[in-house]
Amino acid sequence: MNVPRKKVLVAMSGGVDSSMTTKLLLEQGYPVEGCYMKLHGNEQMHEQNIARVERVARYFNIPWHVLDRQDLFHQSVYQPFIDIYSQGQTPNPCTFCNRLIKFGTLFEFARELDCHHLATGHYVKCDGQYIYQGDDPGKDQSYFLFNIEPRIIPHLLFPLGSWRKSDVKAMAADIPLLASLATQKESSEICFVEDSYIDVLREHLQVDQPGKVLDTSGNVVGSHRGYMHYTVGQRKGFDVPLSHTALYVKQILPKTNELVVGTREEINLQRFAVRDLNLFLPDPGQEFTCEVKVRYRNPKAPARVLLGAGGSATIELERPEYAIAPGQAAAFYEGTRLLGGGYIV
Repeated sequence: MNVPRKKVLVAMSGGVDSSMTTKLLLEQGYPVEGCYMKLHGNEQMHEQNIARVERVARYFNIPWHVLDRQDLFHQSVYQPFIDIYSQGQTPNPCTFCNRLIKFGTLFEFARELDCHHLATGHYVKCDGQYIYQGDDPGKDQSYFLFNIEPRIIPHLLFPLGSWRKSDVKAMAADIPLLASLATQKESSEICFVEDSYIDVLREHLQVDQPGKVLDTSGNVVGSHRGYMHYTVGQRKGFDVPLSHTALYVKQILPKTNELVVGTREEINLQRFAVRDLNLFLPDPGQEFTCEVKVRYRNPKAPARVLLGAGGSATIELERPEYAIAPGQAAAFYEGTRLLGGGYIV
């Protein structure tokens, strides 16, 4: 005798991934409802997306909702993005959004609808206790989920975890009414950044303020356009006229509007700290070994994690790593299993 599947709320964007997520769940026998979240302030984009969501929901004959969380998004994602850049760091806003919005307030809305599960179009896997990297290495999004609350993992479904993006697009192309989703332009990495993050910052801050470039000994060696234009590891965009060696941003000094630059070897780090530690391990002890990713596209590197006080930890890498940027996420793995992570300080 088949046990009835429990109801699922699918986070729907109007794109191919969430639409095919809906299709796969229905084929697996789940009762499904959809929800589009209004987060950023681009009303024209919302209108277009909602029209697509409605078309998909009608095709699959499922109930759907619009959840307006623009105020919460501005407070917990958009404003911190601006604040962290103003502090000379490089934020990772998708990780804020995943914890507080997509797997936070949306999960609470799912419970209000009596949905046991929450599903998204992320390319990751989940066994009810841990999240794992997806099978498509070019689309794996586990890095961005290091900070979600462990308590909701048993309720999460990720049907695309074993799929490749090309196959998902091909599946959509076989449905005449939804075929246009297969050729739709990929959504931007940060939903409220249309062209450049600098354009967003210019709406709120004075970003174009020329300043000094220093070498690692404190000598003035050049000039730059304003410290918010740069991130640790950046090679271009500043002027050091007398240098015949490739130089990279090593440190950003927001109080004095200065950059410190060095050679590639000088900006490598083998030890760094993280804050706001979030772990899925039930009993990590005082330290554990793992692999760590310090940027989304970086390969994983062997490391030892030493737990500290107040949600902090020290990361000791087996080998020096290039361009470890304050504000970015450090995600911990054991093989393909995501163990958690923290924000680099």
